[in-house]
Amino acid sequence: MKLFDVYPLNNISIERAAGSYVWDDKGEKYVDLYGGHAVISIGHTHPHYVKRIEDQLHRVGFYSNSIKIPLQVELAEKLGKVSGKEDYQLFLCNSGAEANENALKLASFYNGRKKIIAFQKAFHGRTSLAVAATDNPNIVAPVNETENVIFLPFNDEAALEEAFAKNEISSVIIEGIQGVGGIRVATESFLQKIRALCDANNAIYIADSVQCGYGRTGKFYSHDFAGVDADIYTMAKGMGNGFPIGGISIAPKIQPKHFMLGTTFGGNHLACAAALAVLEVIEQEDLLTNAKKIGDYLMEELRKLPHILEVRGRGLMIGIELPEEMNMVKKNLLFKHRIFTGEAKPNVIRLLPALNITKTEADIFLQAIKTELLNGPTSASDQ
Repeated sequence: MKLFDVYPLNNISIERAAGSYVWDDKGEKYVDLYGGHAVISIGHTHPHYVKRIEDQLHRVGFYSNSIKIPLQVELAEKLGKVSGKEDYQLFLCNSGAEANENALKLASFYNGRKKIIAFQKAFHGRTSLAVAATDNPNIVAPVNETENVIFLPFNDEAALEEAFAKNEISSVIIEGIQGVGGIRVATESFLQKIRALCDANNAIYIADSVQCGYGRTGKFYSHDFAGVDADIYTMAKGMGNGFPIGGISIAPKIQPKHFMLGTTFGGNHLACAAALAVLEVIEQEDLLTNAKKIGDYLMEELRKLPHILEVRGRGLMIGIELPEEMNMVKKNLLFKHRIFTGEAKPNVIRLLPALNITKTEADIFLQAIKTELLNGPTSASDQ
């Protein structure tokens, strides 16, 4: 049997990792400023994280949600405290797509409606309803197609008001900062407008925080910059620092019923241990402050460099838009400078490093990208 070939792969095999660094099978050292799509939130193989999971594995690794799992209660309490949403409720699952799927479903249960508002360039996942709310026809199979999703321009308040006037809306789902869409920041007034229209129409405001949440922006949820609460926050990626876990944080007005949601693996003992370790490190090492400090520094320095069309984002979720003729910069950063970054089309470099990145790693990156920009358009030194 061979692998189902759906991923374009760089010819690199990582064998070891620590903090913001990884090493390949040839012993080459790389700076990791991407964290495997914003997953590595507290650094690779953080000692507290490793010990938390290892200790738990010696006790019990898994049992189903047919029994009490005290770790789930502990996680809910810790998440409520660190996020500032202590009166919310937690449902645990395994991934960001599942989190969004369950959030959209729960909203429909709540108000009995079908219509969903999503936004152009949105990415919410690859499962049935999550992918239907994702603005990429190339990954929507015919079986996923539905007339229940309305796509609107991002940050367009007039279009949002018109959609509510013409439709009975179940929910609005929005990334506080679009990741795949190119690090596009939702304006505070736009998020406030969503809150107001949802309140006026008994619709549910879903804050997709899968990539832009968990402290990445300097606030726990990037939507918090708007000063209003969503009804449901979805999360995954950085939640487990590499261990698969997702969840939705649900406002008190939405009441649960037995069997309305469910999962086999969601909230298992190991996943909860991993998620608790992440929150404990975020809290103990004050990583929200660090995310803002290093993120502000990176963006300030990047804006001084030539050729960059725009620097967007908040905290450690940063997009660097380059002209088309410099489309090899990302590959050169990887193969010439040994720095992992991400990409969003067309030609936006994404930085999504661990929240405990230091100024040392930031400066290594700044020197490398400065070198590339000053050299002008070049071809990648591929391997």
